[in-house]
Formats: sequence, C-alpha cells, structure tokens
Amino acid sequence: MSRIGNSPITIPAGVEVKLGDSSLEIKGSKGSLSMAVHSGINVEIEPDSKRILVKRINDQNKMRALHGLTRALISNMVEGVTNGFKKELEVNGVGYRVQKQGKNIVMNLGYSHQVTVSETDDIKLEVQGTNKIIVHGIDKQKVGQFAAEIREKRPPEPYKGKGIKYIDEVIIRKEGKAGKAAKK
Repeated sequence: MSRIGNSPITIPAGVEVKLGDSSLEIKGSKGSLSMAVHSGINVEIEPDSKRILVKRINDQNKMRALHGLTRALISNMVEGVTNGFKKELEVNGVGYRVQKQGKNIVMNLGYSHQVTVSETDDIKLEVQGTNKIIVHGIDKQKVGQFAAEIREKRPPEPYKGKGIKYIDEVIIRKEGKAGKAAKK
C-alpha cells in the first residue's frame, strides 16, 4: 500500500486542472505545466472537494512504483504553478564574484576567462550581492537541473571550500598535507 500515492492532492484556488486521455495539464498564476500519464495509472478529479486522486490498476511492482511517482509529480506541478520553486547557490573564494548583466549572469571563478550563464524562458536568475545566485522557476526538475549545471562550473573543493555550493550544502573539509617536520 502506497502511503504517498494514496494521499489526495488538494487543488488550491486559482488553479485549473485539465485531464486528457493520457495527459494532465495544470494552469496557475505562475504559468502552466503538463505531463503524460502512464496508461496503468488512473488520475481522477473530484469536482465537489477540489482534490486529485491517483490510483493504480494493479499491484505489479512497476505500477506500485509509478503510483507514488505520479502522485509526487502532480503535487510538484500544483506547487510549482502556485508558488514556484527556487534554489540558492553561494560562490566562495577570494576574487570569486557574480554579477547580472541583462538576462545573463557573469561569474569570475578563478579561470582565465569569465563564465557566462543565460536565463531561459522558464528559468529566471537573480543575483544578491556579489556571491549569491538564486534560480527561480515553476518546474522543480528544471530548477534543480539548472542549479546543478551552474554548480558544475566550479564545484566546491574540500581543502579551502572554494567554489559554487548550495546554501544548505555542507562541505566536508580535509586537512592539508603535513610537512616533513611533522612526520618525524
């Protein structure tokens, strides 16, 4: 029995849900998202209580896995079109800084050149100060992927902690090499 899959999703005010043959479209104040629904999963909308129910057609392992996954994806879609998602990144290092130029962010990350990242239609970038990047969007997966691609430009290193890291990420620090005098 799926605990996640069986819990209903409440539809907030201002959110419109359209159910097609094998697709689901959700529109809200921030935008609209759609997804294809697997044929082994039934999605129902209760009109009186404004809830979405996700049910599976049988108890095969694949259907059990898809049951909870589909419910979580639909829940994230509803959350995205109402509130949106954001990921915050922090740039650490001497001389490392970030600035916004139009729809681009330009980063000095210790390379011989500047690294530039551009916004897309569904991903917006914001810079706070000289070392904080905020990635906004309505699709949770795209926001996470875009933030990971930015982090990949200079991942944090374990000795001094220099690089781009998530705000809530903890860098496990390593001790440097001991000198020859310390070996004796």
